[in-house]
Amino acid sequence: MRFKVSDREIKKANVPHEIFLTNLIGNHILMAVAAGGIAGSFPWVMAVIPAISLSLLGFTLWRARRSIGRDPWYVMCHWQVCARRSRIFIGMLALSGLVILLGWAGHVYVGLMKEAAIALVIGTGILPIMVTVLVLIMVESDALYNANQAKLPAWVVERFPNPEAELIEETATPNAVA
Repeated sequence: MRFKVSDREIKKANVPHEIFLTNLIGNHILMAVAAGGIAGSFPWVMAVIPAISLSLLGFTLWRARRSIGRDPWYVMCHWQVCARRSRIFIGMLALSGLVILLGWAGHVYVGLMKEAAIALVIGTGILPIMVTVLVLIMVESDALYNANQAKLPAWVVERFPNPEAELIEETATPNAVA
């Protein structure tokens, strides 16, 4: 659904998506590659990545909750879209943390071989995070585009209705004939 909103509101609606994409691309991809280069000599540097991520995700959830009574309706709706995706990603990070903890406990307390513990952690802990990051990058890129086009998903309009919102009729583009 496309709405009539000001350019200022569109710029404000871009902010949550930009924060989320910065976390995914800048932190989970670029920082992970950079930290992976020095993790052999200083393995705890990898803990910086989830710490930064959880900080940004926590800020997004806090800001989305705060935006309900503070921001214009269109901006608030985009914060809610990002908050929903942030909850999904927090769940994936928690699941990955649990798998890493189980792999570590299996190695230390059960006597699981180091290679088996690493395979468990990478295969069932880190790989799903990587897939989730890539899917969320595509979804959030689309959401950022939609924010620039003054569009909102139907679920957020249903959950946070605004009778004063002015809907813009979208004209269908004819299919090009080859």
